[in-house]
Formats: sequence, structure tokens, C-alpha cells
Amino acid sequence: MAPSTGSVHPVRYLTVFAVLVAVLYALVFFTGDKSATPKLGIDLQGGTRVTLTARTPDGSKPTPDSLRQAQEIIETRVNGLGVSGSEVVIDGDNLVITVPGDDSAQARSLGQTARLYVRPVTTSQAAAATGGTAPATGETPADAPAGTETPAPQNRPFPAQDPSTSPEPAPATEPASGTETGEAADEIAAARATRQSTDPAVQQQAMATLDCGVPDPLRGNDDPALPLVACSTDGQAVYLLEPAIIDGQEIADASSGYNSQQSRHEVSLTFKTEGSNTWATFTSQNIGKQAAFTLDSKVVSAPVVQGATPAGSSTSITGSFTADSAKELANTLKYGSLPLSFAASEAETVSATLGLASLQAGLIAGLVGLILVLIYCLLYYRMLGVLTALSLVLSGVMVYAIMVLLGRYINFTLDLAGIAGLIIGIGMTADSFVVFFERIKDEMREGRSFRSAVPRGWARARRTILSGNAVSFIAAAVLYILAVGQVRGFAFTLGLTTILDVVVVFLVTWPLVHLASKSPFWSKPGVNGLGAVQQIAKERKAAAASAKESRV
Repeated sequence: MAPSTGSVHPVRYLTVFAVLVAVLYALVFFTGDKSATPKLGIDLQGGTRVTLTARTPDGSKPTPDSLRQAQEIIETRVNGLGVSGSEVVIDGDNLVITVPGDDSAQARSLGQTARLYVRPVTTSQAAAATGGTAPATGETPADAPAGTETPAPQNRPFPAQDPSTSPEPAPATEPASGTETGEAADEIAAARATRQSTDPAVQQQAMATLDCGVPDPLRGNDDPALPLVACSTDGQAVYLLEPAIIDGQEIADASSGYNSQQSRHEVSLTFKTEGSNTWATFTSQNIGKQAAFTLDSKVVSAPVVQGATPAGSSTSITGSFTADSAKELANTLKYGSLPLSFAASEAETVSATLGLASLQAGLIAGLVGLILVLIYCLLYYRMLGVLTALSLVLSGVMVYAIMVLLGRYINFTLDLAGIAGLIIGIGMTADSFVVFFERIKDEMREGRSFRSAVPRGWARARRTILSGNAVSFIAAAVLYILAVGQVRGFAFTLGLTTILDVVVVFLVTWPLVHLASKSPFWSKPGVNGLGAVQQIAKERKAAAASAKESRV
């Protein structure tokens, strides 16, 4: 049964929609970088390209399988950071990463080897003055040399203060080729001979002479079975570390979050069974000592063990993280280490593969199609066609704000495939209007007035609209999960506009039609375009009455 007229509050629905739009645009104009334009993909605005050149310890050529595996891991990292529209391709013995826009740091960070080890700390000292940033006045680095005051015991491993900055991207070097590959192998071998020596005298010499301000030739190529002399990621301290006790392959999961008690961002690690048991044993036997988390041969964090960590519990990596850098590190560790270490080239700007001409052509095609749909609706539905146009405009306003916010917060980039998904989704929104309007006409053919037919037609139409949109959303979700590249962008925007279709129909179209049904002016057959339907209803009623009289 249709809801009673008195139970419907169309103004409330319209108010809810207006509040949603106001909140979205408040976020657009008063948060983040305040840019009011969506981020465009590589095919429309170009991007930044970084070439990653493999560095093997023995100078040998990387195998095709290792390159393909590295490509898959980096692509997974891209997906873990959001729908960013980045490209990762194999070019000979290199990997080429292209990200939309001019942010070269993101491309380099995706190429982190991400070889994480947990190593006990033997000793540490302040790094030599090499241009690194000094601590602020009165600040004591958490990973300070022996002799600083030990913090009060707590119930889990925890550094006294933020120990380091987030992992820095790989230093920019020219891609190696030919004899440069052999030179890289020589550099790695020389670094191992000094920084991974078991001779205490060589270790002390390495700590005294290690320059934390230059590119690290040992990056991602240290031997976990040997000691290691390593810098902190901020270049402020040098550590002598024991052989690794836990390999990053033992990480079961990694996530980032904000510790409200300590007011800082953290990366939480959950180890697999073997790694968790090793960590529990180590923390119970080494209270008061430091354990270093090293990522690509640099110390990310070196907390003091302040209590035993039970097996199966998570462990936090802390540092001077921002929300983004903590998320990037967690994403890098979560999806595994690369089978190769890489040196990154200088970033270069690449032009759009399709260009703004394609964007303009796509938008013009969508606009022409939308205008034709609106003209048809105005001719066929008249007043209801006006409401269709208004609903589509409001839907477009909401879609635009969401595109801007998604680009700002999850690096979503709008490419030509995504625009196609938006156009199709908006077309499906028009289909929902047609379903609703035809249900109204069905009710009027049965002899009901326009005012009576609207709530009854809505009660019948909304089930059909929800069912159709559910099927479309499931199809978009499956396509997004199974597809790669630009097809994912198409599926994402299609699924998004499917959800917005339901929002607009329920919060805008239905309330507007209900208000129109109460208006004497909009209820006139010549205005709402339903005069022919009402005439059919009258003819049916007359025919039924005539048939009844003939039977009598």
C-alpha cells in the first residue's frame, strides 16, 4: 500500500541533500590544498616518470622473472595507496614508474626495496656533520648514544621520543648501464667489506667515517647474517647492529594509525608465528636494550625494549611520521619486499598520452548526449522533464565535489575511461527517472489523479530502481576487483555514480515530484504532459461503464 500523503516530508529530504552538498563543498574550499579541480590522469595531463635500474650484488643481469615480480609488487603498492592511475612497465632491464602530476617523490617511494630486518643494537653514536638537520634546541633524539637517561619502563617496546623521520625515497642517481653495472657491484662489495665486517676495529672505523649524507650503495643489499653499520633515516645517528633476528618476510600485516595517547602517527606490524615467537623471546631477554628496525639498510626506528611483548601481539614502528608517510611505509611493508634493489633516475616530466583535446572531445560528446536526453524528456514528460533536468544538474554538482575530494585524499585521478564511467552512470540516473515517471502514468491509466498516482507510483518504482542499481553496482565492483589499469577507473566511477543515483532519486527527484503533485498549476494536464494518459483513463472508465450497462 502506498504511504499516506501526510507521512511524506519532501522538504526534509531536500534539506538533507542540501546539507550533503554544503558539507562536500565546505570540504572542497576549506580543507586540504583548497584546489577546486579534480586531478587528471596521465592520459589527460601527463605525469612524472622515474626509471628504476636494478642493482644486483654480483653485478649480474636481473632475470625476467624478478623484474615481473617487482612490477607486480609495485603495482600492488600503487593500488594500496588508492586509485592513483600510475603506470609501472618493464623497459629492458629497468622498471619505469609514471605517476600523474609532478610529484616525483611518490614515484621514487614506490620503488623502495622494502627489505625490513629487526636487528639488535650494539652501539650508536651521533653522525658526523654531513649536512643533516640538527635536532631542535633542547631536543634529545630517542636513539641517542649510550649514556642518555633510560625512560621509565612501560608495558611494551617504546621509544622515548620520535626517533627518526619517515623513510626517505631513494636518492636520485643516473641509471646504470654497461660498465656502470660493474661499478655498482664493486661499490656494494666495498661497502660490505667495511660496514658488514666482523672485525671490531673495522666496525669502529666504519662508524667514524660513514657519511650519512650521500647515497647508500648498500641500500637493500645488506647481508642479514652479518653485522651492519647503518645510518638513521634522518642522518642524525650511526648504529652498529648485530645480525638480523627477524626478516621482513615474517610480517603478516602492516597498518598505519594515530596514537592519541602519544599524539603521533605509528605503523603497526603483526608478525607471522615464527617472527612473533622470536620477537617475544627477544623482548623478554633484552629489556633496556635497543632493537633497530632497518628498512633498505637504514634505521627507521630503534626503540628501547621496556617490557616483554607476548607472542601474537602487534609491534609499533614510531618516528616523525605524517599520516601520509606512515601510510606509505605500512603499504610498502604490507605488500612485501622487491626481489631486486633499484637505483632511481632523475625524475622527468612526460606529456599527456591523449591530451586535453581528447578530454574536451569526451566532455563535448557527453554534453551533447545529455542535452539530447533533456530535450527528449522535456518534449515527452514536460514538467517532469524539467524536474529530470534539475535532478541531473544537482547530481553533477555532487559528483564534481566528490571527484575533487577523492583526488585530494586518496590520489584518485580522472582519466578518459573514468569520464566514460561518469557519463554512463549519469545516463543510468536518467533511467531511474523514467522508471518512476512510467509508474506514475500506469497509476493514472487506472483512473487515479496525478496527486494520488505519485505516492503509489513511487512505492512501486523504488523497488525497481533499487534492484537495477544493485545489479549495476555489483557489476562495477566485480569489474574493479578483476580489472587493472584504466578499466579500474571506469569501474570506480561507474560504481560511484550508481550510488549517487539512489541518493539523487530518493532525496531530490521523489520529493520534487511529490511537491509538484500538490500544486494546482503543475497538476494541470497541459503543464505536466499527462493529459493523454488521463484521457485514456477516462475512455477506459467509459468503456467499462458501457459494458456494465449492456450486461444489465
